[in-house]
Amino acid sequence: MNQATFKRFDESRAEDWQIIDKHFQAYQNDASRRVLEHLLHLKGDNHGYPVDRFEHSLQTATRALRDSADEETVVCALLHDIGDDLAPANHAEIAAGILEPFIDPLNTWMIRHHELFQGYHYRHFYGLDPKAREQYRDHTAYARTVRFCDDWDQCAFDPDYDTLPLEHFVPMVERIMSRAPFGAEQTPEVAAKN
Repeated sequence: MNQATFKRFDESRAEDWQIIDKHFQAYQNDASRRVLEHLLHLKGDNHGYPVDRFEHSLQTATRALRDSADEETVVCALLHDIGDDLAPANHAEIAAGILEPFIDPLNTWMIRHHELFQGYHYRHFYGLDPKAREQYRDHTAYARTVRFCDDWDQCAFDPDYDTLPLEHFVPMVERIMSRAPFGAEQTPEVAAKN
């Protein structure tokens, strides 16, 4: 049998959950491919920027890599705007939600807050406080978020930059997203692999 037979959870059996878990593991193991496929949705529409959102993502990751960022941070740089086509006004939350199970909580915080921190460079054009990020000055992830925004993200709109292709980053995304989710209860088999 390849499918659970219950109609309600309170009628399920251990055998049902073994079937479901097998399907879930296969689906989870393919998450990096689906995320990278979704990243391609950022190609083409530049929203008025000098480069499209896909190029911006690649360029941010390239800059982070060339600035000796660790692999996890490079993956964060690549995927930080992945939610743009689904929720432009809340894209950072989408990216943080996708990455959160696999990355350090400080990097999750960085991605989640990058919109506000990025505003340091342009919020004044909207009559908003460009120093709004200062409210987080004492947060443990403040410096890393400033570095992310100031050194890589805000300057990644250069159409002449020698950006690395997506293929360069695919193995990194696969490694990060193949980690056991943080905080997940692990079966003995999964724990033995980690």
